[in-house]
Amino acid sequence: MSMDIEEFFHDFRQDLLSGAEAREDFLEAEFALSATKELEESGAIEGFEPCHYKAPRGMRVDGYWLNDDGISIDLFIVDFANREVLESLTRSDVDALFKRIENFFTACSLKGLYSELEETSLGYGLARDISSRASTFAKVNFYLLSERLLSEKVQAIEDKLYQGWTFTYNIWDIARLHRIKTSRGAKEEVVIDFESMFGQGIPCLPAHIKSADYESYLMVMPATILGDLYGKYGDRLLEQNVRCFLQARGKVNKGMRSTILNDPEMFFAYNNGITATAREVIAEPKADGIYIREIKDLQIVNGGQTTASLFHTSRKDKASLEKIFVQMKLSVVDSEKGEEIIPRISEYANTQNKVNAADFFSNHPFHIRMEEFSRRLWAPPQQGALRESKWFYERARGQYSDAQAKISKAEKKKFLAEFPSSQMFAKTDLAKFENVWEDKPTYVNLGAQKNFAQYAKRIGQEWAKNPDNFNELYYKRAIARAILFRKTEKIVSVQSWYSGGYRANIVAYTLALLSRLCADMGKSFDFMKVWETQDITDVMRDAIEITAKVVFDSIMTPMAGISNISEWCKKEACWDRLQLKSGELKSLLPKPFLGGLVDKENIVEEVRSAAKVQKIDNGIEAQKKIMSIPAAKWRQIMADGNKKNLFSPMEIGILQVASKIPAKIPSEKQSIILIDVLAKATLEGIN
Repeated sequence: MSMDIEEFFHDFRQDLLSGAEAREDFLEAEFALSATKELEESGAIEGFEPCHYKAPRGMRVDGYWLNDDGISIDLFIVDFANREVLESLTRSDVDALFKRIENFFTACSLKGLYSELEETSLGYGLARDISSRASTFAKVNFYLLSERLLSEKVQAIEDKLYQGWTFTYNIWDIARLHRIKTSRGAKEEVVIDFESMFGQGIPCLPAHIKSADYESYLMVMPATILGDLYGKYGDRLLEQNVRCFLQARGKVNKGMRSTILNDPEMFFAYNNGITATAREVIAEPKADGIYIREIKDLQIVNGGQTTASLFHTSRKDKASLEKIFVQMKLSVVDSEKGEEIIPRISEYANTQNKVNAADFFSNHPFHIRMEEFSRRLWAPPQQGALRESKWFYERARGQYSDAQAKISKAEKKKFLAEFPSSQMFAKTDLAKFENVWEDKPTYVNLGAQKNFAQYAKRIGQEWAKNPDNFNELYYKRAIARAILFRKTEKIVSVQSWYSGGYRANIVAYTLALLSRLCADMGKSFDFMKVWETQDITDVMRDAIEITAKVVFDSIMTPMAGISNISEWCKKEACWDRLQLKSGELKSLLPKPFLGGLVDKENIVEEVRSAAKVQKIDNGIEAQKKIMSIPAAKWRQIMADGNKKNLFSPMEIGILQVASKIPAKIPSEKQSIILIDVLAKATLEGIN
């Protein structure tokens, strides 16, 4: 047992305690949310819907997710007792826990468990859904989430065929959570040993020279192997941006499906193939050529839809993949350079398939700007506090942990005082905070990754129109929305009518309904008041309490034929019906709250002014960058560019100014043009 895991266990426990306190939640529920958030963001699962049901007859479930493929369901069970020391998770513990969740599934699917449950109980909707959909499931994935350390005596648990279903067993103990949290890129590495999995390596053709910085290979992958790999690892094989792209658009391409079913021999000819990266490849020469035996961290950066279509068509349509082969271009990228190179490969490879820039949002300058604000802007102290602090925006997964990894205890204490853990938020959190106020609560209810994909698409389009709209005011408003979201979670948790389920849905709809009310009144919420105090007022708290009760009463009475409240909350019909309650809500809210709303005209002027300031800031930043490049360099760029007729007369005129720095200084406007000139020169190989 390494000290790293002990320390992680301790830190993880402390984070849980503070998280549960902040949200007035039970520790066990907080553990489930925290663990599944890591799994979701790393691509190990599609999502998680809390749903706690426990029966005396050895049945239990703590959450579920109906996967997009329509043929599988994930069921979760939690092993948590707020242990103060790290304990061992033995084989008998594992068997007992899996038995309980397996019993729940079979009782639902084969014995109609729902008919024995109260319709208002948390398990009723899920039990009824499983009962009605059981025949459509081919696979049931059981997940055990444990705060304990899995005994080394426990080896992998084999899949099981039962009554036509394939049961798979996945254990996420504290060590595995530690690995995923601390690994570079914050995801668990996929290691594919072709010989042990499929009995043979894959023939390949090296496509690199010895002097190159990286290795590359051309391969022809049998579709049967590709389909099996996707069935085993799912979306973990897809690079994060491609994963978001697919989640926003569905998974089976109709043209590919038709070729698989009707013309499988021609699939190789019709399909563009797959572009993939790996951290490490083991290739070995044999008598008839070179074979790839093992691939570490395979990531498909183009061809995700091809892979998913092969898998789903073989499962849903029972199509044979025997006659299908797919070309694969594999680049081996060092993990140190992966962050820089993989997004480029992904972007360039997908250009042919009309995946626009918004789909590659993790590399978008929007994130870089939000990160810069978060590191620079001090948030005002809360009432009673003496010191200011900052919010930490995690642009790339693992940044917050990385920032503390290589510093002394004293430096860590200082870091945490400046960036408290309660003020860390990730891209998916930001998407959630924003979308509820932008009339999109159903996106939030669909899960973190799908919600983020929709948010990325919208922000990408708005950025293209006017990046200056994403300024300090936008950032401060986003923080205010973060505070409101987290306060609402806490408020809902302590209401007398709240019985422990659907909190995420209630929170999303509560804030969305308040936003709708403001829009109907031609007003806006006073976000700057929240930013300035880093808190909400008593009047805001009262309004949230009242709105949350209206939301709760509405979502708990779904349309006829719907019994699963969580699934009902994902439907537009649920939100459409709630919006009709805006008038009723207005009559219930305290007058001081309604009187505290801000006129929209004032907000419009404030937004316009902030965009102007951002434009000036952009000019100053550009000027600083241009001035850091010596005049001789500008003269060289101008000379090399002129040989290629690269620059316009206007650009040449501005380059002449730059070539006389510091005697002459380009204006802010000229500096912005020079930034584009630099990019143009780089593309032509002029450095």
